[in-house]
Amino acid sequence: MKVRSSVFASFILIFEVFGIALFLRGFFPVPVKSSLSSKSKLSDLPAEPLSGSSPNSSRLPQPLFKRVVIMLVDALREDFVFGPSGRMYMPYTRHVVERGSSHSFVAKARPPTVTMPRIKALTTGSIPGFIDVVMNLNSPALLEDNLIWQAKTARKRIVFYGDDTWVRLFPKHFMEYDGTTSFFVSDYTEVDNNVTRHLDSTLKRDDWDILILHYLGLDHIGHISGPHSSLIQPKLLEMDDILKKIHSALILKEAEGSLPYLLVLCGDHGMSETGSHGGSSEPEVNTPLVLISPAFKRKVGMEKPGVVEQVDLTPTLALGLGLPISQNSVGHVIPGVLEETSLRDQLRFLHLNGHQLSCLLKDSIPNYEKEAGFEQFRVAEKAHGSWMKLYMEGNTSEVLTNMGKKVLKQYLEALAAMSSALSKQLGKYDMYSMIAGMVFVFQLLLLLLLAMPEALSGAAAVDLPVLSALLSLPFYLMCLLLASVHVLVCTSAESSCYLCSLSWGLVFAAVAFSSTMFCILVSMATRRLFPGPKIHGKSPLRSGGSEWSLSELDVLLLAGTIGHTLSLAASSFVEEEHQTWYFLLNTLCLAVFQDVCRKYFREKNGSGEEEEHILPSKDCRPSAHPKAEICSEKWLALATPPFTLACCRLLRSLNQTGVQWAHLPDVGHWLNSSEHKMVLSLLAAFCLVLIYLLVQRRCSWVSKVALALGLLGVYSYRAAVDNVLFPWQHSGHTMSKGTVEARFVYVFVLGILFTGTKDLLRSQIITADAKLKSRGLWEIYSGLVLLVSLLFRAHNLPVLCCCLLIQTLMAQFIWKKLHYDAAQTTIMHYWFGQAFFYFQGNSNNIATVDISVGFIGLESYVEAPAIFLTALNTYAGPLLWACHLVCYLSSERDRSPVAVGHGCYCLALLRSVPAAAYIVLVTVLRYHLFIWSVFSPKLLYESMHLLLTAGVCLFFNTMEQSHSSSKS
Repeated sequence: MKVRSSVFASFILIFEVFGIALFLRGFFPVPVKSSLSSKSKLSDLPAEPLSGSSPNSSRLPQPLFKRVVIMLVDALREDFVFGPSGRMYMPYTRHVVERGSSHSFVAKARPPTVTMPRIKALTTGSIPGFIDVVMNLNSPALLEDNLIWQAKTARKRIVFYGDDTWVRLFPKHFMEYDGTTSFFVSDYTEVDNNVTRHLDSTLKRDDWDILILHYLGLDHIGHISGPHSSLIQPKLLEMDDILKKIHSALILKEAEGSLPYLLVLCGDHGMSETGSHGGSSEPEVNTPLVLISPAFKRKVGMEKPGVVEQVDLTPTLALGLGLPISQNSVGHVIPGVLEETSLRDQLRFLHLNGHQLSCLLKDSIPNYEKEAGFEQFRVAEKAHGSWMKLYMEGNTSEVLTNMGKKVLKQYLEALAAMSSALSKQLGKYDMYSMIAGMVFVFQLLLLLLLAMPEALSGAAAVDLPVLSALLSLPFYLMCLLLASVHVLVCTSAESSCYLCSLSWGLVFAAVAFSSTMFCILVSMATRRLFPGPKIHGKSPLRSGGSEWSLSELDVLLLAGTIGHTLSLAASSFVEEEHQTWYFLLNTLCLAVFQDVCRKYFREKNGSGEEEEHILPSKDCRPSAHPKAEICSEKWLALATPPFTLACCRLLRSLNQTGVQWAHLPDVGHWLNSSEHKMVLSLLAAFCLVLIYLLVQRRCSWVSKVALALGLLGVYSYRAAVDNVLFPWQHSGHTMSKGTVEARFVYVFVLGILFTGTKDLLRSQIITADAKLKSRGLWEIYSGLVLLVSLLFRAHNLPVLCCCLLIQTLMAQFIWKKLHYDAAQTTIMHYWFGQAFFYFQGNSNNIATVDISVGFIGLESYVEAPAIFLTALNTYAGPLLWACHLVCYLSSERDRSPVAVGHGCYCLALLRSVPAAAYIVLVTVLRYHLFIWSVFSPKLLYESMHLLLTAGVCLFFNTMEQSHSSSKS
């Protein structure tokens, strides 16, 4: 069965996506959970150790607090409260921290630092799985044991106002609630006003026990303009006034003889230097935790805040309200909250926390008896029993007090050790799904590699022995073997496996497909080892005799691709991957410059005929050019590689990325400062004019007009959201959402895409016109450029400008004149695309994903367009270079008709090799210290990039079809 190279590559990528998805399902583990299906109950709590059969054997301490108010400010960094600017940003909060009855801590959030996993951590005390980053977009109801469920079961009346993620996680739990949309980041005013408007009436009432407020405005400001924006201080002062209002109301409501209140100020996560979050940098994981209550001692000055885990708040609140601790909580109670209670109550609280952690430890770790924390807890529990015996006998000596303090210290050490051991057991990997996905991907990669001689041949077709594989005996033997392995694994597995939960129909389809792949691989490998007749068609690579020979450039491209793949095994290289691509791109420019010099200065023997191939020819007919034009084109070709190097060096300074130097100031920060707004405005205007000049050359006049108006709309949008200035704009201008201006641009984007698609369809269906098809392709490309220019922040427009300029120069003077084949051109496009991914300011950290672009032109959160726009903006660099490759290979009339198929195959191979290698690496390094902070985000990026490449290859496939039909 013969298939075209592009079709073959496209299907390989599509099946690889399914293999990677299966691997992801097994790799991102289910968080540590108790094996008990029921939730904790008061009746299940253990008795005090060795207290015998006295009436107090199962005594529970009295709750510490009557009312609790939790004020959660999204993206509140600890330096906003405790840092040097704390007195200016939040003066009342800082006064309470320094002089009030309070405890203050730096609460460390575990990555991923996004809202939904953090809310889960705060309410369950568990550490959510990393895949919750994806679930953050559509949070399902939380079914596991949690603080909110325990409070509702205990008939606590809960009121909630704020982020509607809480409403989705805890449906029917709140007596009263009002949710606000968390994803519409353009709004940072109304989203908080909708919370505050309920405060006055709620604080006057006595019909609630727990009040939860989740403010989103600060997080939205961070996404829009970063942590150093002029909007940050007014927002923090607003939050400070709200805290003051709540605190004052609670003081007035406090009654003599009743239990005290507790006011909690906290953040779910922090904010990076770019204003985003999701990663593991210090500004993202360090959040303030301020506990305010008359039950605490009044402070006499500013103390350095202690460090706790964010999950420690869960058992602290549970015990403070007289509730059972959630079964899956890995946190330990904050000792400072208990210091004013009696010694007996303190020991009882710690014993309850230790009992819960020891039960979770038994369920999570097979050899739990060997854990130091578990043994320490048993020793402390025995000592506690001895202390209780003396206490019940009425002993009041100082010896009893000292003994109690010693037991207290033993408990605290045991709790810290058990909590640490459980935190390291982030989850249980589904190794069966991981191995199945890995085998699946590697089968496809091997098939891709074995098909290389045929895929890159002159025929650009791969002969797949599918029918012979299906009718062979090994196929049925493999089916039986794999089915047996599946039954064996599913019947003997201690934990649940995803593949075992699938229906037998799906399992049989997967087994049959994998067996077919195995038989095809064996057949093709045999054909390579014992070749029959030679494959017809000349290889596109330079050949000497029957053997392929590699040029210096081929060696560089091959070594660079393999070297980059190997570098992914080191966490530092993953964090600073942009440095690898910058180095490879610079080396590529030097190698191309060498080829240009060799072409124009060393090869002087073939003067007449050689000149015809070197010089541009728009109509593909030999023509005599004037000497001046020949000379100018030669110098332009020589200047292109150094000019590309200069552009790349300038773009490196525009956005600091990675981890090590991301905090350093860059040109982007300088341009975005308010005092340089005029410079940014002039730069943006110049870039938009240059973008028009570079893109409009291949468009119809209708598309040229639409492009010009669309780019004007882009500038208008940036002026509307106060990024740049209009000449007639007044200083008192208030910032709008820019919705109308953005939709104005969308209209022209759709118009250009419609025009290009119409031309493409006409060239394929009505008339086989190569010019019409080329114009349609470039019009679609120009529509994509217009959309990207709208999504890019104003300071990033030079990145798009340089991208288009380099593409124009390389196409005109390098790829065409030096006769680089489709494979070499594809690899160069891929390298440029990867480098421009980092020039945009992206990294392998989720925090650099700019989610604010998902709401350009939208008045409310709509999931599908928000995800599409965010993905397009993030991968704009690789997508623009991939689309340019399609347009370039399809519109070059002097190229072989199979060039597009060769390009598609090479692109598929370039994506498959690192993806397949990386899933092996993360499997081997799954217990590495940085697996969740470094390697896991990169795995998500690799998976998304593979999915987008599959889409691009489908577009390649369409273009090859039209190219071959137009040639015929």
